[in-house]
Amino acid sequence: MACWLYEGLLMFGVVFIAGYLFATLSQTRNALDNRHALQAFEFVIFGIYFVWFWAKGQTLAMKTWNIRVVDVQGAALTQQRALLRYLMSWLWFLPPLTVSWLLSLPAIEGAVLTGGWVAIWATLARFHPQRQFWHDAWAGTRLVTWVTPAKKK
Repeated sequence: MACWLYEGLLMFGVVFIAGYLFATLSQTRNALDNRHALQAFEFVIFGIYFVWFWAKGQTLAMKTWNIRVVDVQGAALTQQRALLRYLMSWLWFLPPLTVSWLLSLPAIEGAVLTGGWVAIWATLARFHPQRQFWHDAWAGTRLVTWVTPAKKK
């Protein structure tokens, strides 16, 4: 979970740069103009970020916490499997965001619903036989502890 929070901190920079690039290219002067296009653009940018790093084995936060993502056989992920993992990882947020949108919930209620769902989704990993998150199980991936072998001099 600490790696996940650290990843969120790093993603702040990615969101800032992507938002600035989008606003510059689209000549958006108000934050509410083109917001759906901005959200779609950032979804794609997030996908590129995660698929690229997961296909290499680790994101920047995963390197810090010595975590690596591999397929069920322990091999490096293909870009297709990394993309599937990215899409499946949206199960952390998509269900409560959809319910919030359908019910037109105020922001605070949507945030509480999303926080509750994230807690439930994280707890559901306890029920998996290998205690992995369900999006990893469905994508055919798993997280492993990884320490880079020492280089010989």
